[in-house]
Amino acid sequence: MSDENLISKSRRKRQAHELQDIGKALTQLRPDQLARIELPEELREAIAACRRMTKHEAIRRQMQLIGRMMRHLDAAPIAAQLDAMHAPSHRQTALFHRAEKWRDELLADAAAAERFALEYPGADAGRLRTLAAAAREERQAEQTPKRYRELFQAINAAIQEHAKRDP
Repeated sequence: MSDENLISKSRRKRQAHELQDIGKALTQLRPDQLARIELPEELREAIAACRRMTKHEAIRRQMQLIGRMMRHLDAAPIAAQLDAMHAPSHRQTALFHRAEKWRDELLADAAAAERFALEYPGADAGRLRTLAAAAREERQAEQTPKRYRELFQAINAAIQEHAKRDP
């Protein structure tokens, strides 16, 4: 065996843990999600068995078995299918964080409404300015954050609409 074919023990362990993580992700999918992923029948049965188990040690051993089974197949397509399944939720989370950032910026700086309207042309800068001012007043008066939430919803709607048009 040549030196370039040697894999360090730590790298093998890392790869084994990555495969176990993929296996764990598979066991946590809803049945309809799992059915959409192409898997060998033996692996599908091992995942189903793991889902039925309730004892921690039994689950741990079954997860190791799933990891071992995955070592004998190409896990990249399975990982890609998992990533594709979770991609929309990751994208939505990123859009949500962007909306939170803009809300904070609009509350801190009155001129931010124009910048937001430039970046998101469908947004009404005047309404955002009004909502931001009302939200600041609510905060100072320690009232229920009704306008604060309304401001976020207006920002989020503009960002979501923009994301639909410009994926």
